[in-house]
Amino acid sequence: MFILSNFLQAFAQLLYTVLNIYLWIVIIAVILSWIPITTYNPTAQAMIRFLHNATTPVFEYLRRKLRLHRYTAPLDFTPLIVIFAIYFLQNFVVQSLIDLARALR
Repeated sequence: MFILSNFLQAFAQLLYTVLNIYLWIVIIAVILSWIPITTYNPTAQAMIRFLHNATTPVFEYLRRKLRLHRYTAPLDFTPLIVIFAIYFLQNFVVQSLIDLARALR
């Protein structure tokens, strides 16, 4: 059972790291959405395109499902919901996997 325990522990740590990286991607994308960026630097454009492509599918899915734009037209709360969901996944799902891995030892 220690092999399954080690696998769950490693998977939980990997999931935590991936969620943490995506959390920072969301935060940076939100901050950059407030700043008007008009640059001709191809590296900066590629970074902005990456942030947009990484966050837009999740944001659009939540906007469609929750229909928040009807009630809060000038404010977009979807990044905040994504951040809360990431914190929930980190503190509940990842911690549950770690506790399960400890119980299997």
